Amino acid sequence: MAEPHPTRYPAYSKTLPREPESAAVARKLVRTALAAWGLEDQIDDAMVIVTELVSNAVEHGRLASIRVIVSRPTEGWVRLGVVDRSKSIPMMRTDSNGDQVRGRGLVLVNALTERWGTDLYRWGKQVWGELKYEPVR
Repeated sequence: MAEPHPTRYPAYSKTLPREPESAAVARKLVRTALAAWGLEDQIDDAMVIVTELVSNAVEHGRLASIRVIVSRPTEGWVRLGVVDRSKSIPMMRTDSNGDQVRGRGLVLVNALTERWGTDLYRWGKQVWGELKYEPVR
């Protein structure tokens, strides 16, 4: 579950079925990682972000599983990522989309993260969002 990382903090990851119920497991993974790192003040936003990223992967992914990753790529940053086997790049909706409830996940991710993006791989992609925090000295 945890693997070494350049910042001396382990990355947490879990492969999950590509189904809506996996969002709850992803939230638990995020809560566990952030609590272990003493970043409880980031948990609420991080849980919304990972829920939206998982929802997008469930809707647009191609294979039966997705992978959720929680890491600290550099000091002061937490990265929440979801990997799926689709190479389709997500687009943030900028229209109001009428009365539709769906299609606004990346608007939330954009509002709650310092930055977000997509890393393309030969076999799929990772959509990620990063939260910035003040390191304790």
